[in-house]
Amino acid sequence: MKEDDASGPPNRELYALLHLSPDASDEEIRRAYRQWAQVYHPDKYQAPHMKEIATENFQRICQAYEILSDENKRQIYDIYGMEGLNSGLELGPKLDKVEEIKEQLEKLKRMKEQEKMSAHFRPSGTIVANLSVPQFLDGDGIMGGMAMGSEVQSQLSKSNVIAISGNLEVKEYSGGGVASAVFRHQISSVSSIEFMGSIGLRSLIGVQTTRQLSIHSTATMAISKSLHDGSINLSNSWTRQLSDTASGNIELLLGPDSSIGVGWQKKDQNMSAAGEVKFGTHSFGVSARYTRHFSSKSHGRIAGRIGSTALEVEVGGGRKVSDFSTVRMLYTIGIRGIFWRFELHRGGQKLIIPILLSGHLNPVLATGAFVVPTSIYFILKKFVFKPYYLKRAKQKALENMERTATQVREAREAAAKAQQLLENVANRKRNKQQETSGLVITKAIYGNRKALKKGYELRETNDELASQVLDVTLPLNFLINDSGQLKLHDGVKKSGIMGFCDPCPGEPKQLHLEYTYGGERYEVVVDDYEELLIPQVAHRI
Repeated sequence: MKEDDASGPPNRELYALLHLSPDASDEEIRRAYRQWAQVYHPDKYQAPHMKEIATENFQRICQAYEILSDENKRQIYDIYGMEGLNSGLELGPKLDKVEEIKEQLEKLKRMKEQEKMSAHFRPSGTIVANLSVPQFLDGDGIMGGMAMGSEVQSQLSKSNVIAISGNLEVKEYSGGGVASAVFRHQISSVSSIEFMGSIGLRSLIGVQTTRQLSIHSTATMAISKSLHDGSINLSNSWTRQLSDTASGNIELLLGPDSSIGVGWQKKDQNMSAAGEVKFGTHSFGVSARYTRHFSSKSHGRIAGRIGSTALEVEVGGGRKVSDFSTVRMLYTIGIRGIFWRFELHRGGQKLIIPILLSGHLNPVLATGAFVVPTSIYFILKKFVFKPYYLKRAKQKALENMERTATQVREAREAAAKAQQLLENVANRKRNKQQETSGLVITKAIYGNRKALKKGYELRETNDELASQVLDVTLPLNFLINDSGQLKLHDGVKKSGIMGFCDPCPGEPKQLHLEYTYGGERYEVVVDDYEELLIPQVAHRI
């Protein structure tokens, strides 16, 4: 039963095995061990096959207790799992104190993080190709201009980072560029300083310092001097965390173009939004944007700007086409004209292609430029893209099932054997709860989230989803305590519970549960790592 779900907390299988919280005390660990040892002790069984099953599960219980009851081993397991315990890390005189072990483990963890960062290091870059349909129709070519930017960042040491970047821009018969370098030094855990310099069209030198004023507030101050006209700019900004998902900021800029701006940002799992109001000596502006995530792969976006130099609205959306790539299409209408913009994001690289359709606000063209591509997208999505992705997802699922078939079969056999030894006590508890109209689990299925969402019921003959769910009614009835309650702990993967297994490695899983209490029927669905506490009135059907 591997802990292969990268999306959840790691190294919790032993806690699930003993039905413990990851924060369990030593006394709770001892009590849980004694309870499970009474169930699985081989001496309780006379039949050879039952004794064999009990011996196998008793050894698992003993191994879990041996690790979790040892402070040093438990700490290693919590960070690195069984691999950490089997890696040969010495627990002798050299590391006989908890503080020393923790320090050594943190050092190893930092080394692994640095190796991971180096292995996945990528420079960032952006290419913008401006196309113009009116210019093309006038016979002047479709390319209206081009810009390129690139940055390479290197971690010199734990406290020092250097970034070197360059930008080139060409428009019609003129162009220019700028090269920049930034050196960042982490002074302490709450403050840092940056030295910057650039040459080219915007040659300047400057310094910026940032300090965390409190757990929720950060202040930044910067001063820079232009090497062209000698002007000096001074900026100050303050950022405040307003809630777990929202923050606000105030920025003051003093110089040739002095301004003050107030901004707000909010971001959670399903949406992100931001807004800003800015007043300057020569201009003013208000901007806002909202992005909605329809799924883990697609999102929609709407944005707007209004001010002394801009008046435009932008709508569009994007889709994640692979683990590292995202495509977007946006439609913009404003005083500058009517635009399409195509974007491709891959890793740290971006390709952006704005297409000017018209410099004038033609109502017919504006409507067609929005309706036609939108209609084409939804037609292609329904009849081409969605069938293709569903077919590909199904193929990947089948390949994963074939690859893990042996592992799943062995895990199911182990779970079935564990349930055999729980059956007598589980039935006794169930009968006792029925007599008092207490908590009785009538149906519990654990496995593939897609199967459970379809209201899947176990049958002897069905499609491949039948092998991706497991009936866990019996082990959950066993886990009901003397007070008539059942609790599954937060952050603990349910496949590690005694009598459970992982029927579909690599796939998102849920637990669907139906139960009765006080003569009423209840139903609840929880995610793999989510806490479950029943009975609850909110679950009543």
